[in-house]
Amino acid sequence: MSAAADPGSITRVAGIEVGHFTDTRRPTGCSVVLAHDGAVAGVDVRGAAPGTRETDLLHPCNLVDKVHAIVLSGGSAWGLDAATGAVRWLEERGVGLDIGVGRLPLVPSAVLFDLMVGDMRVRPDAAAGYAACAAASGADPAEGNVGAGTGASVGKMFGMQRAMKGGVGSASVSVAGVTVGALIACNAVGDVIDPDTARPVAGARTADGLHLADTRRALLRGDVAQSLLAGTNTTIGVVATDAVLTKAQAQRLAVAGHDGLARSINPVHTQLDGDTLFALGTGCAGHNPGMLLLATLAAEAVARATLRAVQAARSITTAEGLHLPGLADGALHCA
Repeated sequence: MSAAADPGSITRVAGIEVGHFTDTRRPTGCSVVLAHDGAVAGVDVRGAAPGTRETDLLHPCNLVDKVHAIVLSGGSAWGLDAATGAVRWLEERGVGLDIGVGRLPLVPSAVLFDLMVGDMRVRPDAAAGYAACAAASGADPAEGNVGAGTGASVGKMFGMQRAMKGGVGSASVSVAGVTVGALIACNAVGDVIDPDTARPVAGARTADGLHLADTRRALLRGDVAQSLLAGTNTTIGVVATDAVLTKAQAQRLAVAGHDGLARSINPVHTQLDGDTLFALGTGCAGHNPGMLLLATLAAEAVARATLRAVQAARSITTAEGLHLPGLADGALHCA
């Protein structure tokens, strides 16, 4: 992508740390976005098959203003258990909502379906979430086949045998004294496209496996999609800013982030995806330059991070014989 030589990352946002846990037993894992001092949070769910935890508390009319971490995980519904480990890690360090008798860490979570990549009996659990927190830092996070993106794949409209490797990506944009960053785990049924050129860069391949099929054009000319199980895909992520936000503004930032998904994934928000984006505002910048600018930056950061997720993805071949080529290895020469 030509927009910036340095794509930045979500950890360029003051008050944010990221940690990954990657399971070596099969391609799966989880990622955590930490806000030790708490961050005003919102969420927007656009996919029709989401897997989430503690999203209701983020509605602007509900009581709690701040959360302390967001967990993104593979493993489908089983992966929601990773958030329990993050809660335990935070509690041990005295981080959480003061409830008089102790502190209660608030950790919303979302999962993606990677159970068709390797042995589905191996999935992130509470220990994985704890390990991701222990690995967290303010350094630019690793991308590609790590954390929640370890078992991710993209371009599955015509079957897994024609898909490519997805992954985790991050990016950030700074304007007017504020920074907006995103961390995206891309496991979409659709193709990933370059938001600057609108050309597919990773996704469904032709039957011979040598070229991109261009899912959008293939569907428009009448190619028949393979019957897929609902919820076996999903792009999940976090948009964070150091701007001062209200809870309602955080929700609007999550809404705007989905515009970035629409620029970088096609088709997106399908019946087969559970696309979910969280938004965090740490307030460290001390001001808000206006929601019009912040929404523009959120969409841009998400689009860039989604592209980074496949650009950093490496090829894998599972013990079961599934091969998913990755762009980081020059797959299809389409980067």
